[in-house]
Amino acid sequence: MNPIDRDEVQRKFSDLVNMSPTELENWLRTRSSHAVGWRGRDGSAHESIGHASGRQILRILRKRSDELTQDDYAHMRKVVGYIRRHSAQSPANIYTSRWRYSLMNWGHDPTKFG
Repeated sequence: MNPIDRDEVQRKFSDLVNMSPTELENWLRTRSSHAVGWRGRDGSAHESIGHASGRQILRILRKRSDELTQDDYAHMRKVVGYIRRHSAQSPANIYTSRWRYSLMNWGHDPTKFG
């Protein structure tokens, strides 16, 4: 496996994660946030993968660059991949869709332009 280019990963992560720590924290408390996402093969997991990722993203956003670990960079890379793949599946109504809510669990609000 190739070593992680930390500067590139951090740049891509910063470009795609467009929710502030406060916005993400508030979002993760909502029913809509808890209602979306994959909960394992049988659907019985307490928390979706995306919601757990959102909590990890929140921890990353609250760290200084020099505090980030190899695991943080690996998760940041995972986040970039997820947002890119999921963004390509845009539905007709982006504002109240499970698609948007899932992306928001990953720190990306597709209704924020610019």
